[in-house]
Amino acid sequence: MNFRQLRIIRETVRSNFNLTEVANRLLTAQSGVSKHVKDLEEEIGAELFIRRGKRLLGLTDAGKEALQIIERMLIDAQNLTQISSGLMDRDRGSLRIVTTHTQARYTLPPIIARFKELFPNVRLAISQASPRDIAAVLLEGDTDVGISTCTMEQVAGLVSFPYLTWRHAAIVPKGHPLERVPRPTLADIAKWPLVTYDEELTGREKIDEAFAAAGVEPDIVVSALDADVIKSCVEQGFGIGIIAEMAFDPERDRQLRRIPVPKLFAASTSSIAVRRGRHLRQYVYRFMELCSPALTEAVVRESI
Repeated sequence: MNFRQLRIIRETVRSNFNLTEVANRLLTAQSGVSKHVKDLEEEIGAELFIRRGKRLLGLTDAGKEALQIIERMLIDAQNLTQISSGLMDRDRGSLRIVTTHTQARYTLPPIIARFKELFPNVRLAISQASPRDIAAVLLEGDTDVGISTCTMEQVAGLVSFPYLTWRHAAIVPKGHPLERVPRPTLADIAKWPLVTYDEELTGREKIDEAFAAAGVEPDIVVSALDADVIKSCVEQGFGIGIIAEMAFDPERDRQLRRIPVPKLFAASTSSIAVRRGRHLRQYVYRFMELCSPALTEAVVRESI
């Protein structure tokens, strides 16, 4: 048994059992991939994959159990390689974050600014993904921290911590008639075309649920993946916008006005997550604490 065999098993599952794709990702021959799989199965004494001819269709029960062990072994192997470098260079290295556009654009900048003051020699890599993809990116093991809303709490293999509760806000072009409505309802908002998030984004569910509960059917004329596109459409007069409240900046969005709609939309909670069992450098714990003072190193260590 060797780590190359273990990586091939893990990559086979990630590649949806396509051995050609596994070979391409691991820069090896497909025949070599098949041989490593068979060798490991013979050593273990059990078939790990359901087969139809030469095709792999899925994991057997033994394969499902083995995959959990393999994942832990590879995580521990990665942790071992990080321990020595972590001891030698406590304030050097890289911090890899995956999050949504809204978090990266509006919530994280002041946190990152403070983090860079404390750790100027740590390289930051921030990648953006849809909320539904962030958990998968974290589980792949190359990213330290994931930040998203309502998508990671029940994912096996991840440990998540709530860190930010927020609501949606309505925005209109400067001078819009809705500015003169003292306490606008969902029915008032639905009189106008709406511009809001794409159905792929988790926050959209809160918006749809609110209108459905009020018995109002909105006319959503444009949907987008990020708040900047929504705001641009509202500025062009396409309709009323509904965005995450933190995405509105009065100083920058001077052609827009935020309409007070307290409690029309249910609150959402963003979470910060790490992969269970992953070795975290000291500065990763500090970053999480900057996101939320309640997330001390002791709290996070105990959970993971």
